[in-house]
Amino acid sequence: MLFQNREHAARLLARRLSAYYKNTKPLVLAIPRGAIRMAEIIADTLGGELDILLVHKLGAPGQPELAIGAIDEAGNVLLSVYGLDIDNGYLEAEKQAQLEILRQRRAQYTPSRGAIDPHDRIVIVVDDGIATGSTMTAALRAIRRSNPKKLVGAVAVASPTAARAIAREADAIVCLTVPADFCAVGEFFRDFSQVSDEDVIAILQKREAKISAVS
Repeated sequence: MLFQNREHAARLLARRLSAYYKNTKPLVLAIPRGAIRMAEIIADTLGGELDILLVHKLGAPGQPELAIGAIDEAGNVLLSVYGLDIDNGYLEAEKQAQLEILRQRRAQYTPSRGAIDPHDRIVIVVDDGIATGSTMTAALRAIRRSNPKKLVGAVAVASPTAARAIAREADAIVCLTVPADFCAVGEFFRDFSQVSDEDVIAILQKREAKISAVS
């Protein structure tokens, strides 16, 4: 399956999710930055609440795009098989560097509040695509610690390995395509443009302004 862009994938995911979660007021969490517009579309369709879920991959020495694990904003670390033999000094430095990025993003994205509490709620965690599964697994585990009512993973495309990994962590998953031949997430989108911090901030501010106007 080839998606036109993230919005196209989001509409398809929202259609699938609507059968189960429309008007249940789910908490829809985006893994920024790529998934923020997707999560916005899904939250609007389902009548849900939108927020971000801050996790970040840990990059390999000399290969920052290769994930050796992931860290959430509370400092919890999940290591992949690629991270098991990494030097402890490098790993600690990488953890601190990525944790600082997460702190900066929380201050940028939601300066007037912390994360929305997922306790006893239907929570849908959204990402555009998953290659290794480390980041999404860390994200799902971060939410699981807060005892949600139901935890759902929603993603446009995932490698077979990643799809199996998130199926073990979530109560349910919605994944539009799991291609056997998987190299990179971007190859499944005609338009896979970079999403900026400013894009994330604009979407969250627009959402909060809308809520304030209603209340």
